[in-house]
Amino acid sequence: MLRETWAEIDPGAIRANVSAVRGMLPPATKLMAVVKANGYGHGDLIAAEAAGQAGADSLAVAYMEEALRLRAGGVTLPILILTPVRPALAPLALEHDLMLTVTGADWFRELRERHPLPAGCTLRVHVKADTGLGRIGLRTDAEWDALVPWLRAPDIDVDGFYTHFATTGQTDTSYLERQARRFAELMERSKASRIPIRHYHCAGSAAALRFPGLALDMVRIGAAMYGFYPGGLTPPVELRPALSLHSTLMQVKLMRRGDYVGYDIAYRADADEWIGTVPIGYADGWSQRMRHAHALVRGQRAEIVGRIGMDQLMIRLPGPFDAGERVTLIGRQGEACIPIAELAAHIDSAAQEITTSLTDRITKIYANAEEVQAPWNNGMTLSQRQAKTVS
Repeated sequence: MLRETWAEIDPGAIRANVSAVRGMLPPATKLMAVVKANGYGHGDLIAAEAAGQAGADSLAVAYMEEALRLRAGGVTLPILILTPVRPALAPLALEHDLMLTVTGADWFRELRERHPLPAGCTLRVHVKADTGLGRIGLRTDAEWDALVPWLRAPDIDVDGFYTHFATTGQTDTSYLERQARRFAELMERSKASRIPIRHYHCAGSAAALRFPGLALDMVRIGAAMYGFYPGGLTPPVELRPALSLHSTLMQVKLMRRGDYVGYDIAYRADADEWIGTVPIGYADGWSQRMRHAHALVRGQRAEIVGRIGMDQLMIRLPGPFDAGERVTLIGRQGEACIPIAELAAHIDSAAQEITTSLTDRITKIYANAEEVQAPWNNGMTLSQRQAKTVS
């Protein structure tokens, strides 16, 4: 590690979180672990392996590239691509045993006219319904009816039918209930069509934990597996944060009353103050919106002052400290803690925005990486597989 700014990631926490959620589910309900966006910034291969160890039945990603990266890393669990891909990519999905999301008849029409599937192959798909998120998916009964003839083709296997809720983190559940009713209606219509559908799923992390009745055949666990839960709500099981973020004081100086700090002289010292410079900035993913958030130094809070630069930020220290002192931006020092939920509230966003924003300039250090192994790697641990790849 050439620069003293790093994230510590504990695969054991991911395993524990997945196990805790699975323990709440009905025995027949399957668990799909969402590892898109490089495992929410934690590392997709590590997250996939930890989830697999904890009993995840399948994985989900956002894009084809993410799925191919997992396959290249040796992951053999079923993978669903949540974002519809072009019909031209269906043969690639077949080649790598990937499940595709479909939302309408036009997709199949183009597939059949321009990109016919190889003889003897079966493409697995999940049909996405938009019940109120307003993003992707079929919305009407007529759209479903138009899709049915295409789904009846012998080379199409409808592995799932699903939707996504918009308000599972809110205390007011009226809109969620409205979406759930609409999904139930679409489920009944799909069953009446006599299309064999293996899994109905609608619950992500918060829905699965808050409303067990929505578990259905499968749940999709993303945020919860990394220890995230909506602010203001208490999870029914213990979720362990899997990531902490640290840096160091690279310089400490005494600023006199009236001195300015940072770009645009946006901060002025009201009294003599000790200011520490920390080598992390918005090019690392630590957004300028983090201004006035806190970090920890020796278990004491220190406010981020002035504008956050591309490579550095400044914190107002409670006293003189030596250069090289550890600074914690997410996580714990002794009894003191900067929880990621606090930072998410500070920027009026979700915890996953913070972790997925952390760039490759930040070194990731995996705790107990030698313990991370999965059935699809023939028992090899992560470190053993990496060593084999290097050799």
